[in-house]
Amino acid sequence: MEKPSAMQKKFKQVFVTGGAGYVGSVLVPKLLVEGYKVKVLDLYLYHDNPLAAVADHPNLTQIRGDLRDQALLEREIPGCDAVIHLACVSNDPSFELDPNLGKSINFDCFEPLVDISIDAGVKRFIYASSSSVYGIKEEENVTEDLALEPLTDYSKYKALCEDVLMAKRRPGFTTLILRPATVCGYSPRLRLDLTVNILTNHAVTNRVIKVFGGTQQRPNLHIEDMASFYLHSLLWEDKQIDGKIYNVGYQNYKLLEIADMVRSVLGEDCKIVTTPTDDNRSYRVCSEKLKRELGFEPKHTVLDAINDLVAAFRDGKIPNSMTDIGYYNLKVLQGPKLAELQRPQPEPAVRGPAFLRTAAQRSNVA
Repeated sequence: MEKPSAMQKKFKQVFVTGGAGYVGSVLVPKLLVEGYKVKVLDLYLYHDNPLAAVADHPNLTQIRGDLRDQALLEREIPGCDAVIHLACVSNDPSFELDPNLGKSINFDCFEPLVDISIDAGVKRFIYASSSSVYGIKEEENVTEDLALEPLTDYSKYKALCEDVLMAKRRPGFTTLILRPATVCGYSPRLRLDLTVNILTNHAVTNRVIKVFGGTQQRPNLHIEDMASFYLHSLLWEDKQIDGKIYNVGYQNYKLLEIADMVRSVLGEDCKIVTTPTDDNRSYRVCSEKLKRELGFEPKHTVLDAINDLVAAFRDGKIPNSMTDIGYYNLKVLQGPKLAELQRPQPEPAVRGPAFLRTAAQRSNVA
Protein backbone atom coordinates (compact mmCIF):
# COMPACT_ATOMS: atom_id res chain seq x y z
CA MET A 1 0.00 0.00 0.00
CA GLU A 2 1.08 3.58 -0.51
CA LYS A 3 1.92 5.76 2.45
CA PRO A 4 0.03 9.02 2.93
CA SER A 5 1.96 12.01 1.69
CA ALA A 6 4.27 14.02 3.90
CA MET A 7 1.63 16.77 4.03
CA GLN A 8 -0.62 14.38 5.98
CA LYS A 9 1.84 13.75 8.79
CA LYS A 10 0.19 14.28 12.17
CA PHE A 11 3.29 14.08 14.35
CA LYS A 12 6.57 15.93 14.52
CA GLN A 13 8.58 14.23 17.27
CA VAL A 14 8.54 10.52 18.13
CA PHE A 15 9.79 8.99 21.38
CA VAL A 16 11.11 5.47 20.72
CA THR A 17 11.86 3.24 23.70
CA GLY A 18 14.34 0.53 22.80
CA GLY A 19 15.23 2.55 19.72
CA ALA A 20 18.78 1.16 19.60
CA GLY A 21 17.58 -2.44 19.60
CA TYR A 22 17.16 -5.00 16.85
CA VAL A 23 14.06 -3.40 15.31
CA GLY A 24 14.72 0.13 16.54
CA SER A 25 18.08 0.45 14.82
CA VAL A 26 16.34 -0.23 11.49
CA LEU A 27 13.30 1.91 12.28
CA VAL A 28 14.96 5.07 13.62
CA PRO A 29 16.94 5.92 10.44
CA LYS A 30 13.71 5.52 8.45
CA LEU A 31 11.87 7.88 10.79
CA LEU A 32 14.61 10.46 10.25
CA VAL A 33 14.41 10.06 6.47
CA GLU A 34 10.66 10.69 6.71
CA GLY A 35 11.33 14.01 8.46
CA TYR A 36 10.47 13.16 12.06
CA LYS A 37 12.43 14.36 15.04
CA VAL A 38 13.30 11.29 17.10
CA LYS A 39 14.24 10.72 20.72
CA VAL A 40 15.67 7.29 21.49
CA LEU A 41 15.69 5.93 25.02
CA ASP A 42 17.72 2.76 25.39
CA LEU A 43 20.11 1.06 27.80
CA TYR A 44 22.52 0.19 24.96
CA LEU A 45 23.24 -3.16 26.61
CA TYR A 46 24.13 -5.10 23.50
CA HIS A 47 25.97 -2.62 21.31
CA ASP A 48 27.42 0.77 22.18
CA ASN A 49 26.40 2.60 19.03
CA PRO A 50 24.04 0.72 16.70
CA LEU A 51 22.78 4.06 15.37
CA ALA A 52 26.26 5.18 14.32
CA ALA A 53 25.13 5.79 10.73
CA VAL A 54 22.72 8.52 11.89
CA ALA A 55 24.41 9.59 15.15
CA ASP A 56 25.13 13.10 13.85
CA HIS A 57 21.66 13.67 12.44
CA PRO A 58 20.31 16.99 13.76
CA ASN A 59 16.86 15.52 14.40
CA LEU A 60 18.09 12.60 16.51
CA THR A 61 18.55 12.67 20.28
CA GLN A 62 19.98 9.54 21.90
CA ILE A 63 19.52 8.99 25.62
CA ARG A 64 21.18 6.15 27.46
CA GLY A 65 18.81 5.65 30.34
CA ASP A 66 16.47 3.31 32.16
CA LEU A 67 12.79 3.04 31.32
CA ARG A 68 12.07 2.64 35.04
CA ASP A 69 13.43 6.15 35.74
CA GLN A 70 10.20 8.13 35.95
CA ALA A 71 11.97 11.45 36.46
CA LEU A 72 13.82 10.83 33.21
CA LEU A 73 10.56 10.11 31.38
CA GLU A 74 8.95 13.22 32.82
CA ARG A 75 11.90 15.25 31.55
CA GLU A 76 12.23 13.77 28.07
CA ILE A 77 8.73 12.87 26.83
CA PRO A 78 7.25 16.41 26.84
CA GLY A 79 7.47 17.79 23.32
CA CYS A 80 6.93 14.36 21.77
CA ASP A 81 3.53 13.73 20.23
CA ALA A 82 3.89 9.99 19.56
CA VAL A 83 5.46 7.10 21.46
CA ILE A 84 6.58 3.80 19.95
CA HIS A 85 7.25 1.44 22.84
CA LEU A 86 9.67 -1.32 21.85
CA ALA A 87 11.80 -1.70 24.99
CA CYS A 88 11.55 -4.87 27.05
CA VAL A 89 13.47 -7.84 28.37
CA SER A 90 12.98 -9.81 25.19
CA ASN A 91 12.23 -13.55 25.01
CA ASP A 92 11.43 -16.16 27.64
CA PRO A 93 14.96 -17.31 28.62
CA SER A 94 16.15 -13.74 29.20
CA PHE A 95 13.06 -12.96 31.28
CA GLU A 96 13.47 -16.11 33.35
CA LEU A 97 17.01 -15.19 34.43
CA ASP A 98 15.41 -12.86 36.96
CA PRO A 99 11.59 -12.82 36.78
CA ASN A 100 11.31 -9.91 39.21
CA LEU A 101 13.65 -7.83 37.11
CA GLY A 102 11.79 -8.82 33.95
CA LYS A 103 8.49 -7.80 35.52
CA SER A 104 9.94 -4.46 36.66
CA ILE A 105 10.96 -3.60 33.08
CA ASN A 106 8.21 -5.27 31.04
CA PHE A 107 5.22 -4.49 33.25
CA ASP A 108 5.71 -2.41 36.40
CA CYS A 109 7.00 0.65 34.58
CA PHE A 110 4.48 0.39 31.73
CA GLU A 111 1.58 2.19 33.40
CA PRO A 112 3.79 5.07 34.59
CA LEU A 113 5.13 5.37 31.02
CA VAL A 114 1.58 5.60 29.67
CA ASP A 115 0.46 8.08 32.35
CA ILE A 116 3.49 10.31 31.82
CA SER A 117 2.85 10.19 28.07
CA ILE A 118 -0.75 11.30 28.58
CA ASP A 119 0.26 14.09 30.95
CA ALA A 120 2.91 15.24 28.46
CA GLY A 121 0.36 15.60 25.67
CA VAL A 122 1.32 12.55 23.61
CA LYS A 123 -1.37 11.97 21.00
CA ARG A 124 -0.57 8.42 19.87
CA PHE A 125 0.89 5.44 21.74
CA ILE A 126 2.00 2.37 19.78
CA TYR A 127 2.77 -0.74 21.80
CA ALA A 128 4.73 -3.78 20.61
CA SER A 129 3.14 -6.74 22.33
CA SER A 130 3.87 -10.28 21.09
CA SER A 131 2.18 -13.05 19.15
CA SER A 132 3.22 -15.36 22.00
CA VAL A 133 0.29 -14.04 24.07
CA TYR A 134 -1.97 -16.57 22.33
CA GLY A 135 -0.18 -19.58 23.77
CA ILE A 136 -0.61 -22.81 21.80
CA LYS A 137 -3.73 -22.93 19.65
CA GLU A 138 -5.22 -25.81 17.70
CA GLU A 139 -6.84 -23.42 15.24
CA GLU A 140 -5.19 -23.26 11.81
CA ASN A 141 -5.49 -19.47 11.73
CA VAL A 142 -4.69 -17.67 14.97
CA THR A 143 -6.64 -14.42 14.76
CA GLU A 144 -6.98 -11.46 17.08
CA ASP A 145 -10.37 -12.56 18.42
CA LEU A 146 -9.04 -15.76 20.00
CA ALA A 147 -8.56 -15.90 23.76
CA LEU A 148 -5.14 -15.08 25.14
CA GLU A 149 -3.51 -18.01 26.94
CA PRO A 150 0.09 -16.95 27.63
CA LEU A 151 2.31 -19.80 28.75
CA THR A 152 5.19 -17.84 30.29
CA ASP A 153 5.69 -14.76 32.45
CA TYR A 154 7.16 -12.92 29.47
CA SER A 155 3.96 -13.49 27.48
CA LYS A 156 1.69 -12.92 30.48
CA TYR A 157 3.06 -9.45 31.14
CA LYS A 158 2.91 -8.56 27.45
CA ALA A 159 -0.81 -9.38 27.60
CA LEU A 160 -1.34 -7.46 30.84
CA CYS A 161 0.25 -4.37 29.31
CA GLU A 162 -2.34 -4.58 26.55
CA ASP A 163 -5.08 -4.38 29.19
CA VAL A 164 -3.42 -1.38 30.84
CA LEU A 165 -3.14 0.51 27.57
CA MET A 166 -6.71 -0.23 26.52
CA ALA A 167 -7.96 1.08 29.86
CA LYS A 168 -6.05 4.34 29.34
CA ARG A 169 -7.68 5.18 25.99
CA ARG A 170 -9.35 8.56 25.88
CA PRO A 171 -10.17 11.27 23.36
CA GLY A 172 -6.94 12.74 22.06
CA PHE A 173 -4.87 9.72 23.15
CA THR A 174 -4.97 7.11 20.39
CA THR A 175 -3.68 3.63 21.17
CA LEU A 176 -2.52 0.89 18.82
CA ILE A 177 -1.37 -2.58 19.87
CA LEU A 178 0.48 -4.95 17.59
CA ARG A 179 1.34 -8.61 18.09
CA PRO A 180 4.35 -9.20 15.86
CA ALA A 181 5.54 -12.50 14.50
CA THR A 182 9.19 -13.45 14.99
CA VAL A 183 11.24 -10.85 13.15
CA CYS A 184 14.10 -11.89 10.87
CA GLY A 185 16.78 -10.28 8.73
CA TYR A 186 19.78 -8.00 9.08
CA SER A 187 19.97 -5.08 11.50
CA PRO A 188 22.85 -2.89 12.74
CA ARG A 189 22.02 -4.29 16.22
CA LEU A 190 21.79 -7.82 14.96
CA ARG A 191 20.25 -10.65 16.93
CA LEU A 192 21.41 -14.16 16.12
CA ASP A 193 19.06 -15.79 18.61
CA LEU A 194 15.97 -15.69 16.38
CA THR A 195 14.91 -18.66 14.27
CA VAL A 196 15.78 -17.58 10.73
CA ASN A 197 18.88 -15.73 11.87
CA ILE A 198 20.10 -18.69 13.95
CA LEU A 199 19.81 -21.17 11.10
CA THR A 200 21.48 -18.80 8.64
CA ASN A 201 24.36 -18.10 11.01
CA HIS A 202 25.08 -21.79 11.54
CA ALA A 203 24.89 -22.48 7.82
CA VAL A 204 27.28 -19.68 6.89
CA THR A 205 29.71 -20.32 9.73
CA ASN A 206 29.70 -24.09 10.08
CA ARG A 207 28.01 -25.32 6.88
CA VAL A 208 25.70 -27.24 9.21
CA ILE A 209 22.12 -26.27 9.97
CA LYS A 210 21.05 -27.65 13.34
CA VAL A 211 17.30 -28.11 13.72
CA PHE A 212 15.71 -29.22 16.98
CA GLY A 213 12.57 -31.09 16.01
CA GLY A 214 11.62 -29.61 12.67
CA THR A 215 7.86 -29.88 12.33
CA GLN A 216 7.14 -26.94 14.65
CA GLN A 217 5.56 -23.95 12.92
CA ARG A 218 6.91 -20.44 13.37
CA PRO A 219 5.37 -17.13 12.20
CA ASN A 220 7.90 -14.85 10.54
CA LEU A 221 8.19 -11.20 9.52
CA HIS A 222 11.03 -9.47 7.70
CA ILE A 223 12.54 -6.63 9.72
CA GLU A 224 11.99 -4.18 6.84
CA ASP A 225 8.26 -4.90 6.98
CA MET A 226 8.26 -4.51 10.75
CA ALA A 227 9.82 -1.06 10.39
CA SER A 228 7.41 -0.22 7.59
CA PHE A 229 4.45 -1.04 9.82
CA TYR A 230 5.67 1.42 12.45
CA LEU A 231 6.06 4.14 9.81
CA HIS A 232 2.49 3.53 8.65
CA SER A 233 1.27 3.50 12.25
CA LEU A 234 2.12 7.21 12.48
CA LEU A 235 0.15 8.01 9.33
CA TRP A 236 -3.16 6.20 9.70
CA GLU A 237 -6.08 8.30 10.91
CA ASP A 238 -7.12 8.02 14.56
CA LYS A 239 -10.48 6.50 13.67
CA GLN A 240 -8.77 3.72 11.70
CA ILE A 241 -6.60 2.42 14.52
CA ASP A 242 -7.75 3.75 17.89
CA GLY A 243 -8.08 0.90 20.35
CA LYS A 244 -7.24 -1.67 17.68
CA ILE A 245 -5.09 -4.77 18.03
CA TYR A 246 -3.41 -6.34 15.01
CA ASN A 247 -1.31 -9.40 14.35
CA VAL A 248 1.67 -8.35 12.24
CA GLY A 249 3.15 -11.34 10.47
CA TYR A 250 3.61 -12.75 7.01
CA GLN A 251 4.80 -16.31 6.44
CA ASN A 252 4.26 -19.30 8.72
CA TYR A 253 6.83 -22.04 8.13
CA LYS A 254 7.98 -25.25 9.74
CA LEU A 255 11.54 -25.15 11.04
CA LEU A 256 12.65 -27.70 8.46
CA GLU A 257 11.15 -25.59 5.70
CA ILE A 258 13.23 -22.63 6.86
CA ALA A 259 16.31 -24.84 6.99
CA ASP A 260 15.68 -25.96 3.42
CA MET A 261 15.44 -22.33 2.31
CA VAL A 262 18.75 -21.53 3.99
CA ARG A 263 20.39 -24.48 2.23
CA SER A 264 18.90 -23.39 -1.11
CA VAL A 265 20.78 -20.08 -0.75
CA LEU A 266 24.07 -21.44 0.55
CA GLY A 267 24.34 -24.66 -1.43
CA GLU A 268 23.52 -28.33 -1.11
CA ASP A 269 26.81 -29.00 0.68
CA CYS A 270 25.21 -27.43 3.78
CA LYS A 271 24.03 -30.27 5.96
CA ILE A 272 20.76 -30.23 7.84
CA VAL A 273 21.04 -32.11 11.12
CA THR A 274 17.85 -32.77 13.05
CA THR A 275 17.77 -33.56 16.76
CA PRO A 276 14.73 -34.73 18.74
CA THR A 277 13.32 -32.19 21.17
CA ASP A 278 10.71 -32.04 23.90
CA ASP A 279 9.81 -28.53 22.76
CA ASN A 280 7.14 -29.19 20.16
CA ARG A 281 5.41 -25.82 20.47
CA SER A 282 4.03 -24.52 17.21
CA TYR A 283 2.86 -20.97 16.53
CA ARG A 284 0.92 -19.64 13.57
CA VAL A 285 -0.57 -16.18 13.26
CA CYS A 286 -3.01 -14.81 10.72
CA SER A 287 -2.66 -11.16 9.71
CA GLU A 288 -5.64 -10.92 7.37
CA LYS A 289 -7.35 -8.36 9.62
CA LEU A 290 -4.43 -5.97 9.09
CA LYS A 291 -4.65 -6.36 5.34
CA ARG A 292 -8.43 -6.13 5.28
CA GLU A 293 -8.85 -3.07 7.52
CA LEU A 294 -5.71 -1.05 6.83
CA GLY A 295 -4.48 -2.40 3.51
CA PHE A 296 -1.06 -3.23 4.96
CA GLU A 297 0.66 -6.27 3.54
CA PRO A 298 4.31 -7.25 4.01
CA LYS A 299 6.48 -7.28 0.91
CA HIS A 300 9.62 -9.10 2.03
CA THR A 301 9.88 -12.85 2.41
CA VAL A 302 11.81 -15.14 4.70
CA LEU A 303 13.98 -15.97 1.70
CA ASP A 304 14.73 -12.25 1.34
CA ALA A 305 15.82 -12.15 4.98
CA ILE A 306 18.15 -15.12 4.45
CA ASN A 307 19.68 -13.49 1.38
CA ASP A 308 20.13 -10.20 3.26
CA LEU A 309 21.91 -11.98 6.10
CA VAL A 310 24.16 -13.94 3.76
CA ALA A 311 25.10 -10.72 1.95
CA ALA A 312 25.91 -9.07 5.30
CA PHE A 313 28.14 -11.99 6.24
CA ARG A 314 29.96 -11.75 2.92
CA ASP A 315 30.40 -7.99 3.34
CA GLY A 316 32.03 -8.48 6.73
CA LYS A 317 29.19 -6.85 8.66
CA ILE A 318 28.74 -9.79 11.05
CA PRO A 319 32.17 -10.59 12.53
CA ASN A 320 32.69 -13.24 15.22
CA SER A 321 29.12 -14.41 14.89
CA MET A 322 29.54 -17.48 17.09
CA THR A 323 31.61 -15.88 19.85
CA ASP A 324 30.53 -12.23 20.21
CA ILE A 325 27.86 -12.34 22.92
CA GLY A 326 26.44 -9.03 21.74
CA TYR A 327 24.41 -10.94 19.15
CA TYR A 328 22.70 -12.99 21.85
CA ASN A 329 20.37 -11.35 24.37
CA LEU A 330 20.53 -14.17 26.88
CA LYS A 331 24.32 -14.39 26.88
CA VAL A 332 24.67 -10.65 27.49
CA LEU A 333 22.27 -10.79 30.42
CA GLN A 334 24.07 -13.79 31.89
CA GLY A 335 27.12 -11.53 32.34
CA PRO A 336 27.74 -8.33 34.35
CA LYS A 337 24.90 -6.48 32.58
CA LEU A 338 22.35 -8.32 34.71
CA ALA A 339 23.83 -6.94 37.93
CA GLU A 340 23.72 -3.43 36.45
CA LEU A 341 19.98 -3.79 35.82
CA GLN A 342 19.38 -5.21 39.31
CA ARG A 343 20.65 -2.09 41.05
CA PRO A 344 17.97 -0.47 43.24
CA GLN A 345 18.43 2.91 41.55
CA PRO A 346 18.98 3.33 37.79
CA GLU A 347 22.22 4.89 36.69
CA PRO A 348 21.90 8.58 35.76
CA ALA A 349 20.88 9.03 32.14
CA VAL A 350 23.44 10.25 29.63
CA ARG A 351 22.14 12.33 26.75
CA GLY A 352 23.28 13.15 23.25
CA PRO A 353 26.96 13.88 22.50
CA ALA A 354 28.06 13.00 26.03
CA PHE A 355 26.61 9.53 25.58
CA LEU A 356 28.28 9.08 22.20
CA ARG A 357 31.63 10.14 23.62
CA THR A 358 31.21 7.60 26.41
CA ALA A 359 30.35 4.90 23.90
CA ALA A 360 33.40 5.75 21.79
CA GLN A 361 35.66 5.59 24.85
CA ARG A 362 34.31 2.14 25.73
CA SER A 363 34.90 0.95 22.14
CA ASN A 364 38.49 2.24 22.18
CA VAL A 365 39.19 0.46 25.44
CA ALA A 366 37.74 -2.76 24.04
